[in-house]
Amino acid sequence: MPRAKTPRTTTSTNKQVITMPEVSSTSPARKNVSPNSPTPIDLEAKIRERAYQLYEERGRVAGQENEDWLQAEREILSRHQHQQSA
Repeated sequence: MPRAKTPRTTTSTNKQVITMPEVSSTSPARKNVSPNSPTPIDLEAKIRERAYQLYEERGRVAGQENEDWLQAEREILSRHQHQQSA
């Protein structure tokens, strides 16, 4: 009984590896942030949490992720700006 041949690749692939730049402990973007103001990462986490709350409030129906995110972003950024001016 003849054996099935497996395909062999004869071409070599040149894969490029992209490395991320090193991050210093004090990035220039965060040096002037006051201790009471949330960092951009904190704002993103709050927006994500609120967007998920909106999703749950709608009964966990998929398909409106962008609308939930934009609504959450408006609410959180508005709240953040109000706190900054107070």
